[in-house]
Amino acid sequence: MVRAIPLRRRRDRAALALLMIFSLFSPLRAWASDVAQFAFVPSVAFTPPPPRDAGDYADPALWFAQRQGVSGEGPRWLPAKASPPAPVSAAVFFLHPTSHFDRGVWNAAPHDTQANARAETFLRGLASPFGAAAEVWAPRYRQATFGAFLSDQPDAAKALDVAYGDVLAAFDHFTAHADPRLPIVLAGHSQGAFHLMRLMRDRIAGRPIAQRIAAAYVVGWPVSLSHDLPQMGLPACTAADQPGCILSWQSFAEPADPRMVLAAYARFPGLDGRARGGTPFLCVNPLTGQQASAAPPGANAGTLVPHLLLPGASLSTGLVGARCGEDGFLLISPAPRLGPLVMPGNNYHVYDIPLFWANTQADVARRVQAWHRARD
Repeated sequence: MVRAIPLRRRRDRAALALLMIFSLFSPLRAWASDVAQFAFVPSVAFTPPPPRDAGDYADPALWFAQRQGVSGEGPRWLPAKASPPAPVSAAVFFLHPTSHFDRGVWNAAPHDTQANARAETFLRGLASPFGAAAEVWAPRYRQATFGAFLSDQPDAAKALDVAYGDVLAAFDHFTAHADPRLPIVLAGHSQGAFHLMRLMRDRIAGRPIAQRIAAAYVVGWPVSLSHDLPQMGLPACTAADQPGCILSWQSFAEPADPRMVLAAYARFPGLDGRARGGTPFLCVNPLTGQQASAAPPGANAGTLVPHLLLPGASLSTGLVGARCGEDGFLLISPAPRLGPLVMPGNNYHVYDIPLFWANTQADVARRVQAWHRARD
């Protein structure tokens, strides 16, 4: 179960995590990709840690959230003055994004204080739209350091394989112990989405469990329509009330410069093992729940706007609209002022889910209800 932490301590840890993120991401505004590689790609040799299996995840210490959790923490957090949502009859499996930036080691240690503090902060903003679910599971995994996504060294691939091995073990424990009567919602952002795609190929596609998936939110990492999506076992979402489908988006304001993302997209092969650079990728607009669609700011039920020092945040309605561009990126307008974590090229990667916090929360509930109706 998630530990209850005194409010003041939570604020101190969240504020510290935010300041650390500021220091890491702000230089990327001006740095070229080669300088970023120098700053973040480890120069040490990869050392393989011992593998994990599903039994290891019987240890509660390997979870940020497990089953019901504690109200107010991580995925159960709510912004100020937000009304508690109606319960959602589902079990959520959520994979947090990269929170490990140390170039002195390829994979985060299980008890890395800084990486865990950042991950807990990310969970509050990214996993909280899923927090109304009956069960929310969010594992700790030995994530690859940020630099692994900037390098084509063999050690980078090995580090990502270690992280994925943990994800598989955590998911196998989740499926063995989550309430079997509940549908499953899969969600991940950035590195979490990267591993979630592979997980769906290896554990969902072509298996009976695919029938239990109410929705999969693969956010902040490109899903190739030709090389990834056919391997993941579920179709793309084409309607707002469609269960058993995949949503994916990556948020940019205009003028958008997605070269860094496209380079990473081309660096990794598709789930079919083939090169995917230059192929179109999935965009499902979180304001409409449909592919290749557009919606004005008035359709946005609430953007999570962080206060200067977390954990404070508030919801702002009608702040930003969105449309799926021809290149597959989600283009937002007008460009909101959400703080210094906007990445180079007007990339709102850190805010992919907070931009559409209330709509994502409603989307989860709607698709889970549709899943239950289809079986009733």
